[in-house]
Amino acid sequence: MNNLNTDLQNLEAILSNVKQQGIDYLNNIQERSTASSTGTQMICDLSAEGFGTIGALAQFNKRFEPIIVASSGPRYWGFVTGGTTPAAIAGDWLSTIYDQNTQSAKGSGDISALVELETIQLLLSLFNLPKDFFGGFVTGATLSNFTCLAVARQWIGKQSGKDFAKDGINGSIKVLSATPHSSAVKSLAMLGMGSANVIPVNVTPGNREAIDIEDLKLKIETLNGAPFILISSAGTVNTVDFDDFEAIYQLKEKYNFWWHIDAAFGGFVACSPKYKHLVKGWENADSITVDCHKWLNVPYESAVFFVKEKHQLLQMETFQNANAAYLGNPLDNFSYLNFLPENSRRLKALPAWFTLTSYGRSGYEELIEKNVEMALLFADFITIDTNFELLAPVRLNTVCFTLSNESLVGSFLDQLNATGKVFMTPTFYNGKKGIRAAFVNWRTTAEDIAIATDEMKKVVDQVGIANPD
Repeated sequence: MNNLNTDLQNLEAILSNVKQQGIDYLNNIQERSTASSTGTQMICDLSAEGFGTIGALAQFNKRFEPIIVASSGPRYWGFVTGGTTPAAIAGDWLSTIYDQNTQSAKGSGDISALVELETIQLLLSLFNLPKDFFGGFVTGATLSNFTCLAVARQWIGKQSGKDFAKDGINGSIKVLSATPHSSAVKSLAMLGMGSANVIPVNVTPGNREAIDIEDLKLKIETLNGAPFILISSAGTVNTVDFDDFEAIYQLKEKYNFWWHIDAAFGGFVACSPKYKHLVKGWENADSITVDCHKWLNVPYESAVFFVKEKHQLLQMETFQNANAAYLGNPLDNFSYLNFLPENSRRLKALPAWFTLTSYGRSGYEELIEKNVEMALLFADFITIDTNFELLAPVRLNTVCFTLSNESLVGSFLDQLNATGKVFMTPTFYNGKKGIRAAFVNWRTTAEDIAIATDEMKKVVDQVGIANPD
């Protein structure tokens, strides 16, 4: 343990080196490549004595650091990837330093869940959601959808007097959706409800991805009163479309179903006076998924689930550690380990708490509206340049477009991403190959739009696909 003892003695110098490296990275992130085409030879045999932290840092800087891309930078527009605010970085560092296994809110042990419970209240305030939602932090949309749909599964069972969490699933569960995110479908598979068992609902006519309410009514009628789960969207992946939550709530008043909203990034419009109408009525849902590592701009992995408090018993039945005597009676003392999938987890709420507390409602209102402004600015370029065309209206912060010569989308995007100046992802929409650019980073400015569009023009010329008109 000589290296460990040496590192302890040199801890201040080690952290100073890492701090300075982090500052240099963040101060120059706009110059770092958004893509990497090179790798490094893997070392598969562990050294006997190790190199100490300074030696490991030197090896990291030689082999890995130069090829790490600026995925948290202003021109990384793929996968709806947010950046990380300075406050969130501070919170994340402290999460590591304090190293809590966040479960309890009171007692003689860890009480870090108090931070999480408070952060959930701050998020409910940011989203203008009522306080009758209970929430917690998980790794991302997949686990957030999983958590909400697991409680929905338990609710379905209770409609016929069954305890699916305890006794397993027997019989089919009906799930309706129009444009579910892949993470929701994956969650259905993990929960034993079947990824192929979603009953598809038509989308609204007119280049939309939102649920067609009339078709939804017809699909519900065919179930003959059987309880079901409805997965709706607050911001679809390709076109950021929103379902009509007020109309869905009217149906919920009449029919017996669990209403889940996947609002991974679209939910953040709730804090913007310009766009909050898009989620009007979402407060009536049974459960909601929101990603924090998207538009909240905190480090990966961070997402929250919101489940109505009236369903807490169902949630505890789903996730309780009933056979672990050393954990005590879940009814006696609150602990998150009885309400979500993970037993062991870090203090994920702290980066979110820091950034919410640091920048407040107005800070996030400005961030959201600025990103939408950048998306519209980019869309103006797509509209004007005859080499490109929009595949759908720009409703919020994502631009879905293609080339006038659709067959060249793949080669164009490969060459564009290879420049390292901007990164976008391929997609497929309405039967056409397309490209998707998502704007969620707090650093992105009009200058970044100009840099990206200049590179797009160059690639068009280089590959010889320029429209002669």
